[in-house]
Amino acid sequence: MTAVHFDSYTEARAHLKALLDAAERGRVATVRRESAVTAFVDVERLRHYLAVVTPSRAQVLPEAGGWSVFIPGLPVAADGATFDQAIAEMIEGLREYAEDWQGRLLDAPNHRENWGLVQLISLSDDEQLREWLVGKGR
Repeated sequence: MTAVHFDSYTEARAHLKALLDAAERGRVATVRRESAVTAFVDVERLRHYLAVVTPSRAQVLPEAGGWSVFIPGLPVAADGATFDQAIAEMIEGLREYAEDWQGRLLDAPNHRENWGLVQLISLSDDEQLREWLVGKGR
């Protein structure tokens, strides 16, 4: 089986299993709807890819008897009495940012380029986000 493409929403709906099977296997799977073409991608493949191409650049610093975490260029920061508390707060802050982005920031010029980051946050569980922020084994 090669790439799977359907030229209409109706055709894709009639062959939904083939479309989803192709996406799950990592094959190109697309549907045209009017002038737009949409790709279907397995969630874990997309999440893994985004984690690889979107480095966190998180900076974790000891500060005033606790820890602070921030990502340069993002309006998200967190503090905690312990390293783990600061990271947990950062994960919560990232989730809030992703929610705000989807609700109102996606068209803002200084936020629209964060699409990949928002997808990564939304597709990751807390442990995956922690690993993305601080690396494996920390």
